This record gives sequence, C-alpha cells and structure tokens, in this order.
Amino acid sequence: MNIERRHFGHTLDDEQVDLFTLTNNNGLEVQITNYGGTVVSILAPDRHGRFGQVTLGFDNLQDYIKKSPYFGCLVGRYANRIARGKFTLNGLEYTLVQNDGENHLHGGLKGFDKVVWLAGEYAGDGEVGVSLHYRSQAGEENYPGALNVRVLYTLNNNNALKIKYQATTDQDTVLNLTNHTYFNLAGSGDILGHELTLNAGRFTPVNDTLIPTGELRVVTGSPLDFTTAAVIGDRIDQDDEQLNFAGGYDHNWIVNESDDALVLAATVYEPASGRTLETYTTQPGIQFYSGNFLDGSAAGHGGVVYHRRSGFCLETQHFPDSPNQPHFPSTILKPGDLYSQTTIYRFLSR
Repeated sequence: MNIERRHFGHTLDDEQVDLFTLTNNNGLEVQITNYGGTVVSILAPDRHGRFGQVTLGFDNLQDYIKKSPYFGCLVGRYANRIARGKFTLNGLEYTLVQNDGENHLHGGLKGFDKVVWLAGEYAGDGEVGVSLHYRSQAGEENYPGALNVRVLYTLNNNNALKIKYQATTDQDTVLNLTNHTYFNLAGSGDILGHELTLNAGRFTPVNDTLIPTGELRVVTGSPLDFTTAAVIGDRIDQDDEQLNFAGGYDHNWIVNESDDALVLAATVYEPASGRTLETYTTQPGIQFYSGNFLDGSAAGHGGVVYHRRSGFCLETQHFPDSPNQPHFPSTILKPGDLYSQTTIYRFLSR
C-alpha cells in the first residue's frame, strides 16, 4: 500500500493545497485534497480488472474553487437543508444565510467544502490514509460554538474507503457532517441504468422547496421503494409529487435499524462494467441524489462534460432540517460530548 503527497495549487487567499494519492495492493486508487476534504478521484476495477474513473471531479484546484457543485467534498456544519435558514437552540434563534432559495444548504456560503484543512499522511494496520483537522470558529456562518473537527480517510485492501468523523464543541451547537462524492460506476454517460438497493423502508417526504414535512412515510407502492434492487431510471420520471418537487431523486431515506454499529445502507450495481458500490454507515439517514441539477456547464476529468444525471450521491447523514423537527434524531452537540460517526464506501466487481 502506498500514499503520496504533492502540491495541488493555491487558493485565492494564497493558501497552499495538497493532493494525496492512496493506493492499495489491488491497484485501487483514491485521490483526496485538503481543500474541502475533497475526494478528487477514485479508480476502481471492472469485472475484467480494467480500472476506470468512477467519480465526478476536476483535474485542477481552480475548477473546484470556481464551479464545483460540491463534487467529492466534506459538507458542514450542517449537510443538506435548514428551512428558511433559521433554527432555535436553547431559546435563541439563529439566522443562517439563505443560499438555496429561501433555505440554508450545506453549511452556507463558505462551508467546510470551501476551507483548507490541516492534513497529514496516515498509516495504520493494513490501511493508508489522510488525517484532516479544521477548527471552525464560533459564529462562523452564524453557527454557535467553536468546533474542532477531525476526519480520517483510510483505504484498505478490501477496496473499502472509510471516512471517520469526530468533533467537539465549546458551546451547544448543531452538527451534521457528510461526504458529497458523485459516483458513476460506468465511468461515463448517465447513471439511469445503475441498479440501486436501499436498506430503508421509510423516507422523509418534502415540500416544494425540498424541506421535510415531518412525516416518516413508508416507501411501499411508491417510486421511492428501493427495498429490492431497482433500475434508477425506471421510475425517475414518473408523475409523482415527490419526484416532481426534486426533478428526480433527492430525498432522505431512513436507514433500517440494526444491532450492528455499521449498517449496509445502500448497494449500487452497474451491469455493463460489473462494478458494485456498497455503502455502510452509522448514521440514521442516507440522501440519494440522482444528479438532477447537473446541467452540462462543468467539464471534469479528462474533459468529460457532466450532464444531468451523470452522477449520483449517497450522502450518509442525519435528516434534513432536524433542528426544526424535534421528533427527528437530534443533531445537537454539547460541550463534553464527542460527535463520532463512520461511513464506508466499498468497491466490488462481478
């Protein structure tokens, strides 16, 4: 196994940014930059052992700075949406930027995806990785409390990319972290032929601004039922209110409970290549997003143009708008408590 570090460029504030390349004994390669903690590239084998690019991203730092639609990044302080950019904590109302219509999205104008993390190489027992640290000052993007966040990416010989998140705060705050990698297991084209299975019998339906209504709805009989493998494109354009609101899939599914610390939340299979992606998580929710807002304006790896639905995301998370939905699992972090969660993306072929 190997890890290499090289210069990737400078931000507009002249901060140096590095790129880390992780390789396991099978030849699977993952590139991660400390700008936004971003997964830049993953080269994974197909059923014939041929390696191909399975993520959407850019070949240079400046494109991430200027036009990235959250490709591969760490998202915080609060992943997903908060209604009207407001929440109340301990009797105080906090007002956040409205950067998604009337709502707050993915931590605001300069969330964790747009900062340079302190980074170092990591070598453990049978794995290599990148250790990232960021201190978010109290009041950053109007969130309360100073936050210390550590994220450890590791790659092992089971072709598993593990992301371990930890955080502490000096004041009550809300926190919801995730990774926003876009995948395409075919390596090109759209993702409509991929087959998806979600270990989730319920989801949180949304209104027309993609904010949860508060209902926990059973998926049975709806186009959001992926309890058994279904082709993503088969029902994505049905005349269904939830699909119409989102222009496809962009919803939070409630992961079925398990006695295990890590739950297999999602499996995606791409028939032409034989590539399979398994997603394990300790989080209660997973946002499946079908790339509805990609519009062909971004050209990425090797000049590939990313059109609508050319990538999908599996964002392990707490539920959207949880600070305003008291019956959702709590996202409050208190001083003395440790925020800790793990997600694994594992690549197979058959």
